[in-house]
Amino acid sequence: MLKTALFPGSFDPFTLGHQDIVRRALPLFDELIIGVGENIDKSYLFSLEKRMAMIRNLYVQEPKISVQSYSGLTIDFAKEVGTDFLLRGIRNPSDFEFEKSIAQANRQMNPSLDTVFLLTTARYAYISSSIVRDVIRHGGNASVFLPENLILL
Repeated sequence: MLKTALFPGSFDPFTLGHQDIVRRALPLFDELIIGVGENIDKSYLFSLEKRMAMIRNLYVQEPKISVQSYSGLTIDFAKEVGTDFLLRGIRNPSDFEFEKSIAQANRQMNPSLDTVFLLTTARYAYISSSIVRDVIRHGGNASVFLPENLILL
């Protein structure tokens, strides 16, 4: 039986921290689905199509990775794609507390769904998509926070 994990997020944009989590999760799973979420209440810098294209371009040579979009509850999407593992990155203690609550709620709603936490490598722990969006919006050089091969579309 294949072990598939779902790495859900808005990925607006996909950062070095996200790339770090993906790189370290690949040996743990047979397949990794990067689930790009769409929340109608959220204002994005990049459209869903652009976010997905940026990530697909980054992993075009990695057969274990697929990029899919979803809206609604992550647990419903996990069931739809047939995975029992959610992958989440943790940068700091407040991330852990937030993610732990979500993982516990998800597990209550779907007892077969486990969340796997990976600590972000220390050199990327300060990077967040919201910081990167602010840098981009204000015309700064965001390339120091983004994967080398990521093409901002």
